[in-house]
Amino acid sequence: MKAPRLVLGIGELLWDMLPRGPQLGGAPANFTVMAGRLGDHAAVLSRIGRDDLGRKAIDILDPLPVDTSHLQVDPAHGTGRVTVTLKDGQPDYVIHQPAAWDFLELSDEWLQMAERADAICFGSLAQRSLESRQTIQTLAAQTSSACVRIYDVNLRAPFYSGEIVQESLELATVVKMNDAEVPLVLALLGLQSVEGQTTKGLRLGAAHLLAEFPTLHMIAITCGADGSLLVTRDEWHHHPGIPANVVDTIGAGDAFTAAMTHYLLRGADLLTLNEAGNRWGAWVASQSGAMPLLSEAVRSSLSATIENSAS
Repeated sequence: MKAPRLVLGIGELLWDMLPRGPQLGGAPANFTVMAGRLGDHAAVLSRIGRDDLGRKAIDILDPLPVDTSHLQVDPAHGTGRVTVTLKDGQPDYVIHQPAAWDFLELSDEWLQMAERADAICFGSLAQRSLESRQTIQTLAAQTSSACVRIYDVNLRAPFYSGEIVQESLELATVVKMNDAEVPLVLALLGLQSVEGQTTKGLRLGAAHLLAEFPTLHMIAITCGADGSLLVTRDEWHHHPGIPANVVDTIGAGDAFTAAMTHYLLRGADLLTLNEAGNRWGAWVASQSGAMPLLSEAVRSSLSATIENSAS
């Protein structure tokens, strides 16, 4: 039996301060928790404060199948916080700064993890500070040529720029974004825009990115309730989505990314990647928060459904 793949989520670990109370989150942390639940050796590389929120974060993560032993503790800056308001189930964010994750330190320990990683996932938000940006990009560059490097665009105004997007895409082998981000990314890069958010338009946008960035192998575009589109240089696949009773969408995109990555590491085809991403994304959207309780029965049932879709 093969050893679990080493999957790293690099960037922000923070608390979403929701109307119903605080929920632990941050895209890389959400991604890592789901990767661990799917059976990968999932480690989160982030930084928390020496404060109550930092201690509570560890308390929540420790029982979950995620490796927290590489988290950094910042003596001077607090654990990240985001004030979240929900409008029709969709989150609106105020991301407070500075936060501990703005000061990710490039350590020998983290470099060694990157060298061994089978997959890493990083985004735009944690690159808002120069220190964390340099750390994230150095770690991505340190990975092996076989490592799957996922850039989860995850644009959060005003914490992104064309430069950050360009540099991140140059390091990535897979880019994941939502349909609304496609024209934004193309505009930031000075590439030809696409008309509307039709499958044809999104495919054209993906083709522009694949042509511009030779290291990219695949573009993953999520379309909310309308499923997702995967585009490679040779083929594409559109998934219509999985109906769900949506409680909130926080963390659903991160679950999609983690599930897609898990099956990508196992050589799955585009249909299976899309099915896995949509199944797990829909499940998280049907629950409260980004890291809902997951029973073994639910995990087994969803995994079996995904495996059956591939046969």
